Amino acid sequence: GACRHVMREGPAAGPTVSPVRPLPALFAVPGWPRRLLAFAAGAGSAASLPPLNLSVILLLTLPILVLLLDGAAREASPRRRLVAAGWIGWWFGFGYFLLGLWWIGSAFLVEAAAFGWMIPFAVTGLPAGLALFSAVATVLAALLWVPGPGRIVALAVGFAAAEWLRGHILTGFPWNGFGYALAANEATMQGAALVGAYGLAFLAVLIFAAPAMLVSGGRFTGLRGAAACIAALAVLGGLYGYGTLRLADGGAATPAAPATPLRIVQPSIDQTEKWNPELRSQVFETYLALSEEPPAGGGDLPDNLLVIWPESAIPFFLSDAPLAAEAIGDILPEGGRLLTGAVRHQPRKSDPAVTDYFNSILEVTRDGTVRPLYDKVHLVPFGEYLPFQDFLERVGLRQLTELPGGFSAGHDRVTLHLDRLPPVGPLICYEIIFPGAAVDPTDRPAWLLNVTNDAWFGRTPGPHQHLLQARMRAVEEGVPVVRAANTGISALVDPYGRVLDRLGLDETGVIDADLPAAIAPPPYARFGDLPLFAALALSALGLGCARRSCARGPGD
Repeated sequence: GACRHVMREGPAAGPTVSPVRPLPALFAVPGWPRRLLAFAAGAGSAASLPPLNLSVILLLTLPILVLLLDGAAREASPRRRLVAAGWIGWWFGFGYFLLGLWWIGSAFLVEAAAFGWMIPFAVTGLPAGLALFSAVATVLAALLWVPGPGRIVALAVGFAAAEWLRGHILTGFPWNGFGYALAANEATMQGAALVGAYGLAFLAVLIFAAPAMLVSGGRFTGLRGAAACIAALAVLGGLYGYGTLRLADGGAATPAAPATPLRIVQPSIDQTEKWNPELRSQVFETYLALSEEPPAGGGDLPDNLLVIWPESAIPFFLSDAPLAAEAIGDILPEGGRLLTGAVRHQPRKSDPAVTDYFNSILEVTRDGTVRPLYDKVHLVPFGEYLPFQDFLERVGLRQLTELPGGFSAGHDRVTLHLDRLPPVGPLICYEIIFPGAAVDPTDRPAWLLNVTNDAWFGRTPGPHQHLLQARMRAVEEGVPVVRAANTGISALVDPYGRVLDRLGLDETGVIDADLPAAIAPPPYARFGDLPLFAALALSALGLGCARRSCARGPGD
């Protein structure tokens, strides 16, 4: 069976394609046709991402990728097979990330005169770099490639391992992993409570690449391939069933204790206006007016209200503006407080002549006291700081945030323990996209606060993708997420990833709600990626044994 196929079509057979095998002949074409087909498959796969959420497209595009790798496996030498697999993976990834991340160019249009020239380099450069991880995925898969269903497992191992690496190497950027294709449905999203986003990537490739099991070695596999497809569908059905039961057991969201009334403020201020010196007072007054407006049902604002403003909401240094802090205190009800994103500055301890700037979360109390609570730890490269700054500044580059030297990073992920509030884990902007790194593991919070400013990206897929990743962190950690965004998408998310309330892009308003309670830590919150590592190791071991068995031949 499979071993005889390997012996017959191994290196000695060469790349010749039999005329009785027309289907794989298309995918065995070498060179640019193969790479362009890989690019098209990757670009089509981007339709699985928000806001389209057409996960079903992967049932076409991932099987195409498998068949292309089948063609690469027919190359005459191990080196040529790996090189061909790497190019297929790179072009697939380039198409996927180019169509999935084109919207990052919008950030360079905010100050088009200064940064517009960088758009072509950013829009193509980032996808080109991220595509290297897709190339790693397909090379790993090629090293484990065996005929039949095993090659689907090999591809799943390759992509899960490569996505984990993408989330950690060079500070990491795990945006738009394949696991999010399963998060488009609230039931299958619950799988993240078991295995996290990287584990869902492994399962997603297994499931959506399954139709390729109908073809192997240039022939339709008949009942054997159909049985393998049914097994993959059973995995999907198991995920759906588990998620449905989990959501039913969870029921409706229950309020946290102590009771915590929230007001999330979304002013929808255009990024081109936000830092205009002539509009600073107007921006600040917009926040104050939204924060003190009566509730939709009438009456007064509740005591102990927690008002939340988004990332870098205040367009000046609040520590230098005591009258502004007093104005905030005046609009807060009895026992109320404000948590807001803001830029703060302080002299560097080692050299007081140098000023450090931080992307921070501040607390303002009713008496106008301002207290720094958290400085962003995971800064955005090129957005908030320049890697290799001295060199890149000499060639004319600078970060998008126009601060001297960019932002400085905070030191530690923390859980904040504030009076009359459940413990909270603060996350600024894209800090929430990192699976397994959203909370302090030594001090579990009862909720996550995510303040962000997605106004940089306008009405593009970016804010929708960002929200889905925030929802996944809620499922993985079993805690609610409170998300305050400048112009959307602000949302209140329960511990099951369900959006209880939201404000869309360009909507101005507030969300008034009670903070939901956390649930018991799900398996992923307790074990992290250890089950995934075990699954990858066992799968790789099994595939390696299968390859050795095939190489020895049936008579050995």
